[in-house]
Amino acid sequence: MEQIPVPRAGSGELVVRVGAALTCGTDLKVYRRGYHAMMLKPPIVFGHELAGTVVEVGAGVTRFAVGDRVLPMNSAPCDACYFCRRGQQNLCENILFNNGAYAEFLRIPARIVEKNTMRVPQGVPFEHAALTEPLACVVHGFDETGAKTGDTMAVIGAGPIGLMFLHVASLRGVRVTAVVKREDQIAAARHFGASEVVRIVHGVDTVAAVRGLTEDGRGVDSVIEAVATRATWEQGVGMVRKGGVVNFFGGPPSGTVVALDTNRLHYGEITLKASFHHTPAACAAAFGLICSGDFKSADFITRTATLGEVPAVFARMMTRSADNRADIKTAIVPATNGHGRNGSGR
Repeated sequence: MEQIPVPRAGSGELVVRVGAALTCGTDLKVYRRGYHAMMLKPPIVFGHELAGTVVEVGAGVTRFAVGDRVLPMNSAPCDACYFCRRGQQNLCENILFNNGAYAEFLRIPARIVEKNTMRVPQGVPFEHAALTEPLACVVHGFDETGAKTGDTMAVIGAGPIGLMFLHVASLRGVRVTAVVKREDQIAAARHFGASEVVRIVHGVDTVAAVRGLTEDGRGVDSVIEAVATRATWEQGVGMVRKGGVVNFFGGPPSGTVVALDTNRLHYGEITLKASFHHTPAACAAAFGLICSGDFKSADFITRTATLGEVPAVFARMMTRSADNRADIKTAIVPATNGHGRNGSGR
């Protein structure tokens, strides 16, 4: 832990007192590997899922004022590059990322203030609003998969992202089969909307088990892979029906190579795709889902910690044990807020 200067707002910028910042698997990956090609390169303050209160407004800002409860997203596109002009803002060549939520204050760059910051209603706790960033990635991935009401889907993985996919799919009327690794994940998968659960067990053919739950064993209409291993990528292709879609949402380490049956892909007309990050539209949709109350936000926040406890929190995340296997998200609440989990931060 370090003491760093309190940031100041430049032109078009905000300074936000962090009300709550959530733990994330991306931060954990960088903590372990020491590098992320796009989002953050150490040394840098971690944390990018947050909500808080405006304490300083830069010159030219008219949409926000000191005291506003806000949700600043962790990125904003340029809206001018090749990909932005083609409606693929998540692939923006000049995307601007912002990190540093594991702190008492965070400066929000002008582009994010302008394009990707929202007001948080008084009835929405900061830690619930902060779920918008990962949920926006899930909403974008779900929409890219093309699943619709009445479809069947398999979601491989029951970590925070896998559970969010389960929940979003069930809210959209999709019948979901969850593929989980641990016995304790079965209840969580059912709680967030899984109709069936298949557990990965040594000696059991996971692909056959999932296909066996579908009509005539054809396979599901779509698969979301949210584990990021070579084995689960390959299993996902085996679970989908002819004409179906597999979304490789989990990103394995660079250099990972998978083996796929080209004959099945070609003659089965299977679509393989991957989804990355989010767009401002996906962020707005995710935030709307949280504010609606339909999304079980409170159930995703399983622990609360202070800034001083962050190193211990990351140590827990790296070592799964009986007392933390059920953890989904930890809300980091800076002690300076003085208002508890839901504090206005004024």
